[in-house]
This record gives sequence, structure tokens and C-alpha cells, in this order.
Amino acid sequence: MDTKSLKLLRSVCILSFLLGSCFLYQSLHVVVAAQEQQDTQPSVTLQVNASNVAGRLIPDTLFGIFFEEINHAGAGGLWAELVSNRGFEAGGQNTPSNIWPWSIVGDQSSIYVVTDRSSPFERNKIALRMDVICDSSGCPSGGVGVYNPGYWGMNIEEGKKYKVAFYVRSSDDIDLSVSLTSSDGTLTLASEKFIASTSDVSKWTKKEVMLEAKGTDHAARLQLTTTKKGSLWIDQVSAMPVDTYKGHGFRNDLYQMMADIKPRFIRFPGGCFVEGEWLSNAFRWKETVGPWEERPGHFGDVWKYWTDDGLGHFEFFQLAEDIGAAPIWVFNNGISHNDEVETASIMPFVQEALDGIEFARGDANSTWGSVRASMGRQEPFELKYVAIGNEDCGKTYYRGNYIVFYDAIKKAYPDIKIISNCDGSSSPLDHPADYYDFHIYTSASSLFSMYHQFDGTSRKGPKAFVSEYAVTGKDAGTGSLLAALAEAAFLIGLEKNSDIVEMASYAPLFVNTNDRRWNPDAIVFNSSHLYGTPSYWVQRFFAESSGSTLLSSELKGNSSSLVASVISWKNSSQDYIRIKAVNFGDNSVNLKVLVTGLDPNVMKVSGSKRTVLTSTNVMDENSFTQPEKVVPQESLLEMAEEDFTVVLPPHSFSSFDLLKESAKIRKPVSDSSYQKTSTM
Repeated sequence: MDTKSLKLLRSVCILSFLLGSCFLYQSLHVVVAAQEQQDTQPSVTLQVNASNVAGRLIPDTLFGIFFEEINHAGAGGLWAELVSNRGFEAGGQNTPSNIWPWSIVGDQSSIYVVTDRSSPFERNKIALRMDVICDSSGCPSGGVGVYNPGYWGMNIEEGKKYKVAFYVRSSDDIDLSVSLTSSDGTLTLASEKFIASTSDVSKWTKKEVMLEAKGTDHAARLQLTTTKKGSLWIDQVSAMPVDTYKGHGFRNDLYQMMADIKPRFIRFPGGCFVEGEWLSNAFRWKETVGPWEERPGHFGDVWKYWTDDGLGHFEFFQLAEDIGAAPIWVFNNGISHNDEVETASIMPFVQEALDGIEFARGDANSTWGSVRASMGRQEPFELKYVAIGNEDCGKTYYRGNYIVFYDAIKKAYPDIKIISNCDGSSSPLDHPADYYDFHIYTSASSLFSMYHQFDGTSRKGPKAFVSEYAVTGKDAGTGSLLAALAEAAFLIGLEKNSDIVEMASYAPLFVNTNDRRWNPDAIVFNSSHLYGTPSYWVQRFFAESSGSTLLSSELKGNSSSLVASVISWKNSSQDYIRIKAVNFGDNSVNLKVLVTGLDPNVMKVSGSKRTVLTSTNVMDENSFTQPEKVVPQESLLEMAEEDFTVVLPPHSFSSFDLLKESAKIRKPVSDSSYQKTSTM
């Protein structure tokens, strides 16, 4: 090797050394800086006694859901019926009447449409008459008739099937096209002809057609058109997707979002929907059973929209059974927002409640059990809980009415647990009850501070049912991270007080974005898409809490912005400890976890999973364009021993699953319980 080569090699070595030293310095500087940053974060200790002996069982029923017909949660939502105002009853019983949202295909020179009282159904007498003035030579090529856009557009998807049913009568021969079309009617997605002679349709006749879509349109419509001159009557038009949950009529994606919460109960059908602004518009269960075409429907005057009541008393019990949740039926107690029935006259309402229980629980040969049986259900449904009214405690006749209901129900069904509207958390009730109802809607800071709400509540007497809670107002927006964090802290408080609080549910559950009557809500949807708000994802963190064991735990240090709880829970094959912690503050916190109470000769814990709900801004929300902007993020939790330290990000809700295992067996764990359910 010559002199020049040696000099070049030496220069390269020197340069490499200098660069390596610089890189090493930078790396060490980053590590030290990160360590210094971690050391400056507030430090709090969570002491956990992992002994189940020192723990307390959490009620099996602690966390569930509350379904109210609000925001088109059922009509135009969970109930998959695509036609809105299917019986033409929404315009009222006086004719002629408004047929909205139905509209005419054609113009006044070709068709005349009017309602009359000629329906074959006694409880809903309105039908639609179409007088077709044009004929095959004068009608538009596509025909004339009527169309229904559903609830802000029907979600029609290529390759899927839709069952269309309707009643028809005519004094002439019929040549009717039943079609699913694009939103403007220019593109046909599916169509079938219905041809009949006068003798076949001189009396009301039910017809059914199956349509298979040849294209997709999320804002489609149903059309009934003809080019044949004459008069015909139409009533009770239905279009249902064939693909619903178990064929029970529930929209699959919305059902799955509910099921993923793993609710242990479902409270239904309201809410204010049960009361009505006036009793004449209250939900009355007897009007919602039997064949769908015989149900009259009603105007929900609290939330200001018509429901055909396809989602009725029977369907709610079916939903509870499908989802594996205990039904909690809320019935009207003779009180609305504006009028009341005096206690001396309340017995008809009491009998209506007893009949509703018999419908669910009665033998198939009983009066109302036989109605259930006629709907295809011979065996009774489970019903162990009923609520007498909703938010009526302060009304003049509530207590008097309540006692009459209570005595009658306990006499006929002594095992049923009865829920009072009156709050017993701060002072004893002045009447008998198994549970008292507690509702809270407030700001984020207030709800966070209510973590201690039930700490001082008497453990004697009835249990608490927190059936409606949420952060509302400017803190909530249409579903913010800030609201969700406060709710998470409140739920941890309920979990730690689950010796007195036995049930809790968020409200409202659903909102169709086309008709927001309340903000915020847990699940947002339109005809074809959906997403969960941060408040929805908070509920998923508590999916394993009901029926688990609350472990003894204590926070030590400056923990004014922290709330935490610890449970022991099992899946089919493994045991876990789950630590949940809310950091409501602006700074990260080092949380040192000390786990004691495990037998070191038998058991040890190892890291399994870390799940964190947070975002860059506390007012961040999810949306149809960003459905997963604020959702739980999972990662592997590594820990070498029972004592470990984790960092809680500012404004975050975190959970840490620790696997309890034999000292001789170490298994990797996979859990997909937080799999995203948003669809776009």
C-alpha cells in the first residue's frame, strides 16, 4: 500500500471516529433528556391488593344500555324498515291529509293523489288513492305514481335483497312497477312488475315482491308507478332488507355497535318518549304489538316525529334476548309532561302495566301471552325489572300513583324488582322500592368531581340505578374527548361504589345525524355509515366489569386530577387484573403500580395489554370523515415484575391488563375486544 493510500485510510478512520462519537453523544443526550423529562413529571403511586379475598364482587348488572326513541334511534335507525310513514297515518286521521315524505311521480295533468279512510285495518284507517289520468300513450315513459325516500335516503347495496310488501285494491286491472331507484329516480337499481286483473284486486290484497339490487345508492328511494289509466288504493307499504340481525329486523351494524359494549341490561323504550308532552301522545305498548300492518303508529310529541312502531313491545324484548341483556321496561304511570291522571282514576293504567308484564311473561294460553304466541313466540320472555314512570317524582300524583302500581305488581309478580323515579342517594325514600333512579347531565368538571357521588350514600334500603348520565353543554360538543374523560371518571366512581350502585347506562345511545334532537350521543349514524363518539369508546373499557371482582386499591401522592380502579376478571381461559386510570389534568403523570396480595409460590403477573384513549386536543371529536380520530389505541405492556411504572398522558383514559398466570407457564395474550367497528 503506498503513502497516499495510507493517508486516505487514516483520514477515513478519523472521520468515522468523529462521526460515531457525535452520534453516540446525540443518542446519550436524547436518552438523558428523556429520562430528565420523565423524572420531572408528577409521580403517583397506585397500591393494589390483588387478593380476591380482600376484593368485592361487582354486580352482574352494573353496566348496560338505555335505548330511547330519540334522534330517530329506532325509526330510521336500529329498526331496519326503509319506508317512512308506511301506512300514510302520519298526516293525521282527518282526510285529505299530508302524505310526507311520500311524493308524486308525475304532475297534475297525469295523476291525482289523495288520502281517504278506506284502509282495511281498524286501528289505522288512512289509505292512499291514486287516480291515474294518463294512459300508456300519454303517460311519461317511466310511468306515474308515488315514491318514498325513506329516512333521508334508503341505503340500497348491490347484490343485496329487499322484501317489499304492500296492500292494494282497484276497480280496474293493475300494471304496477315496484322499483328501487337512485335518489332522483333516473337510475333503476331493482324493479319488478305486478300485474293483476280486476277480480284479483277488487278487495284489499297483500302483495310481496323480492328485489335484488343491481347497483348501490346510499340515498335511494322506493317507487310505485304505472302507465295504466284508472284508480287504485295503496296502504301499508314496507321495504325491509333481508339481511337483518337473525332476521329479527335490526340493522346489523348498529346492533353490533351495541353488542360490543357487552351490556348486561337494556332499559327501554324511554325516557321522555314514554311520557309524552301529553298523554295522548305517550308510548302505549298495546298499540305496538300484533302484525306490523295493524299497528297505528303515533306522533312522539317530545322529540317531534312520527313512528310507525315497527319497533314495538315485542321487538324490544327480542332485542334484549338477542343481545344477552336483562330487559328493563319503563311504562307510563298516568303522567306526561303536561297532564296527569289522579290516583283515584289510575287503575286502567295499572291494568295496562300488568297486561304488559303478562305479554312478556305469561303462559301462551293467557290473554296477553297468547298475543305474544300469535307473533311467533310461545315461550315467555325474561322480565325481572320494571320502572314506574320516568323523571316524574316531583309531579303531583306520582307518589300516590306509584303506590297503587307497586302494590298491584308485587301482588301479581313478587319477584319483579321495581324502580322508583325518586332519588334516594342523599336521603331515604318515603315509599317502598327495590331501586331508585338517578339521572345526571352536567359539565365535564362537575361530572369528574362526582366520582365521589355515592361514597357517603347509605348502604341500607334500595339500590341505585344511574339510568341516564352524560356530559352536556359546551364541554360536550357533539361528542368530545373532554366529555368522555369526565364520564370515565364518574364510571370508575360507580364501579368503586357498586355495593350500592347496581346499574348504570349512558344516554342517549343513538343519533341519526339528520335529526339531532340531543347532543351528545354515543353512536352516530346515517343511512349507510356510523361511528362511535369518545363516550362510546369509554363504555367499551368497562365491558368486563360487570360480574368481576373489585380489588382494593389506593392512590398516593398528588392525585387530584387522577381517578383509578382495579378489577380482577376472567375470560374463558385466563385471569386478568385490569387497572383503569383517568388523567384529567394537563400534564403527564408517572404512575407507579405496586401489586401485592398474590401468592408468590403459585402466581405471578405479567404485562399483557395497554389501551389508551386520548388525542391532541380535549375537544377533538370523531366524524364521518374521521371516524377513528379519537379511539382507543392498544400496545403491548411489558413488565418484569409486580411493581412497574407507566406514564399517563395528559387528558387520557388508560387501562392496563395484567395476566395472572402460574409461575411455570408464560403465554402470549391476544385480545381484540377493542377492534374498531366504525365503517366508512
